[in-house]
Amino acid sequence: MSQPLADRIQTVLALDPQAPAIEFQGRWTTWGELGGIAAGVRELLSVGGLGQGAPVGVVLRNHPALVGALLGVLSAGECIVTVNAAHGDAGLTADIAGLDVPAVVALGTDWARSGVPEAARGALGLQVGLDPAGVSRHPELPRPGPGPFRAEPPGIAVEMLTSGTTGPPKRIPLSYRSFEHAMAAAGEHYASGGGEAQTPRLRSGVAIVSSPLVHMSGLFRTLLNILEGRRIALLERFRVPDFVDAVVRHRPRAVSLVPSALAMVLDADVTPDVFDSVQVVTSGTAHLPVAVQEKFQDRYGVAVLPSYGATEFSGGVAGWSLALHREWSKAKRGSVGRPQRGREVRVVSPDDGEELPAGLQGRIEVRTRGEDWVSTTDLGRVDGDGFVFIDGRTDDVIVRGGFKVTPSDIVHVLREHPAVRDAGVTGIPDQRLGAVPVAVVELHDGADAEPDELLAFVRERVSRYQVPARLMVVDQLPRTPSLKISQPAIRELFDKVDS
Repeated sequence: MSQPLADRIQTVLALDPQAPAIEFQGRWTTWGELGGIAAGVRELLSVGGLGQGAPVGVVLRNHPALVGALLGVLSAGECIVTVNAAHGDAGLTADIAGLDVPAVVALGTDWARSGVPEAARGALGLQVGLDPAGVSRHPELPRPGPGPFRAEPPGIAVEMLTSGTTGPPKRIPLSYRSFEHAMAAAGEHYASGGGEAQTPRLRSGVAIVSSPLVHMSGLFRTLLNILEGRRIALLERFRVPDFVDAVVRHRPRAVSLVPSALAMVLDADVTPDVFDSVQVVTSGTAHLPVAVQEKFQDRYGVAVLPSYGATEFSGGVAGWSLALHREWSKAKRGSVGRPQRGREVRVVSPDDGEELPAGLQGRIEVRTRGEDWVSTTDLGRVDGDGFVFIDGRTDDVIVRGGFKVTPSDIVHVLREHPAVRDAGVTGIPDQRLGAVPVAVVELHDGADAEPDELLAFVRERVSRYQVPARLMVVDQLPRTPSLKISQPAIRELFDKVDS
C-alpha cells in the first residue's frame, strides 16, 4: 500500500461508485454508498469542530454502514475508539459514559437502546444507516459540548479493544503508521504476484469476513480488503450455514477461519465440494491444533495456513504463504510461519531479557521496520530456518506452590482424548498453594466422558503439579466474540458452582 491510509481510502471509494462493495443479509452496498457515509461522517465531524486526531467512539457490530463510518473517521484523520455493541445495555452505557470523547457513532438500533443517548450526553451523536445510506445527527446530541474531552497522542488511528481472553478487554492505541505498515506487509506476504496490493483498482474476487469488526481480526481483514478494492461478503457473525452459502455463491480462492470455526465446519460434516474453489484457508487469533489443521486439509484438499498476530502490532506478524506451505509444511508442523516482510521476531529469556539461541523457548519480541523491540506476552521459539512456534502465554501461567503451569500444555493433552472437542484451562486462587489449574471440556457430539476419566487421562501424561485440581464438562465452552476461549468466563463457571 503505497499511499497513506486516509488518501488510499478516498482513492478506492472513488474508483467506481456504482460498483458493489459489501454484501450483507442479501443486499449489496455500493462503493458510492460507502463513500457517501464516509464523507458524511467526515463532514459532520469537521462541522462539529473536532480537532485533528480527536477520539471518536464507534459502537461496532458487523454492518456495512459502520464500515462506512470507520472509513469516514480514518479518512478525516481522527481516532476510532472501538465500542462493543455486544455488551448488554448496562455494560454498553457504562462503557460509552466512561469514554470522554467528543463524538459517538452508532446504528439507529443501538441509539435506541436504553440509556445510550444519556450515556453519550455532551458528545456529538452521529447515526449511520443503509435505508437510505447516510449519516445524520442524533436529535438529542446535535453537537459536541464544551468538554473537557480527553486528547489523543498525535497520529493514533484506533484505540483497539483486546479480545479479553485472559482478563477484561482493554484498549490499545494503534498509530496510522502502524496500520499502514501492517496492511503493506500483509498484502505483500499473501499476494500471489509481487506488489499486487500496491495498485488502487477494484478487483473481481469476493472476500468473506465473519470475524467481529470490534476485534482486530475482523477490523484488519475488512480494511485490508477495502484498501485493495476487493468486494466483501460480510456476515453478522460466524455460522456454518451462512459461511457455506457465501463460499458456494462467491467461490473465493482464499478464506479465513479462526481455529474454532475450522472445527465447527468439520463437526458439521460440510461436504468437500463446498471448497472446490478454495486453495488456501488462513487461520489466526488463537492456537490451531495440528490435528485440526491436518484433518481439514485431508478432508477438503486445501492448504491451511496458520498465522500469528497481536493487537499491539495492528494485525499480522508471521504467517505461511502457499509457496512456504508447499515446501515446508511437513517439516514445520505446528509453526505459525515466518515473519512478514518488515517484521522481525526474536525470543528472549523471561528472567533477564537476553536473546536466546534458535530453538529455545522464551518470551516473543517483535520489531517493525527497524523500530524498537516490543515485548509480547507470548511464549515461543524461532528455529534455525526462521519459522516461529507459539507455545503459550506468559500472562496466563499459573504458579502452583512454586511450580509454573502453562495452561496450553494441559489443553494440548486434553485435546488428545478421543472424546474431547476442545478445552480451556485457567487458574483459580488456592489458600495453600496460591493458585491451581482448573479445566473445562467440551465433548464431540455423541461422545461421553466423565471428569474423573479425563483427569486420569491427563495424569498419565503430565507431571503431578500440572494435573487440574478440578475439571468440568460443559455443553459449550465460553468464548469471546472472536471465538477465543475466555479464561475469565471459565473462572466464573467455577465461582457459580462454589457459590
